[in-house]
Amino acid sequence: MWLFSRKGPSGFSASSTAEEVTQGIDGTGLTAIVTGASSGIGTETARVLALRGVHVIMAVRNMAAGKDVREAIVKEIPSAKVDAMELDVSSLASVRKFASEYNSQGRPLNILMTGNGNNKHRFSVYIIAKIVFKSFKTEQYCSMEVTTYNGLAVFGSPQKTAQKSSREGRIVNVSSEAHRFAYSEGIRFDKINDESAYNSFGAYGQSKLANILHAKELAKHLKEDGVNITANSLHPGSIVTNLFRYNGILRGFCNTVGKLVLKNIPQGAATTCYVALHPQVQGVSGEYFSDSNIYKPNSQGQNMELAKKLWDFSMNLVK
Repeated sequence: MWLFSRKGPSGFSASSTAEEVTQGIDGTGLTAIVTGASSGIGTETARVLALRGVHVIMAVRNMAAGKDVREAIVKEIPSAKVDAMELDVSSLASVRKFASEYNSQGRPLNILMTGNGNNKHRFSVYIIAKIVFKSFKTEQYCSMEVTTYNGLAVFGSPQKTAQKSSREGRIVNVSSEAHRFAYSEGIRFDKINDESAYNSFGAYGQSKLANILHAKELAKHLKEDGVNITANSLHPGSIVTNLFRYNGILRGFCNTVGKLVLKNIPQGAATTCYVALHPQVQGVSGEYFSDSNIYKPNSQGQNMELAKKLWDFSMNLVK
């Protein structure tokens, strides 16, 4: 990744790793839920947060893989506080069970990190309200393989924690530069379940645009409510090991030439860890980050009318 090592205003670049952007930061006393933590940049995010003293809750669908990752982190970092809890965001029952178990333990929650790993759903968005985690799923959406509003999340733990402590809560949505390839209208509210209108690139871009718009609208609601919680979104970068892994020729290209222009996993997890922990992000909300610096999304990603429409659309689904 040496071709793109120019540092931005934050002092970091595309070449910076998750350990580098969190160097010297003490996360002791903080608790973070990290989804998708059983592989890839999700695992590295969990590891580096634990390295900095954060109590990490790995929310994973595959508990066997989650336990293996937890054991590997604790082996490397004996002082690490890491737990694995089962969470399948495509199942409302699983989400309710996760929320019930988490809330019954009376755990605090300072950082919620959503969307690590490969998003295979055609339409994904994060919505926050005030009580418990929820996810939305219908057979209608399953027929389109839109099995999850990946965390139409309704929860209270960050708000309660922020109110009881002087420490800022942070919500981090992992989006992508793929948001620039969303449909021309941005979000196809009237065609979410229209198979004839489906386009893989447009739908994936739509899901990532939704992540950005949600963070912006959520940031507005949190500010209006006077809650000490920020919400931001980010592009982790294109990762060598996650691209074209099913195509031998392209995989070979990425593992050679790709190393010059694509990120490795420690670099891919950097922006997530930066937004979650770095003091430079204190009080910053509703922004989009790339390479550990504030970055501008496209015009649709800055459209607050579209963000509000998405929020209202999603909340109606939850209700």
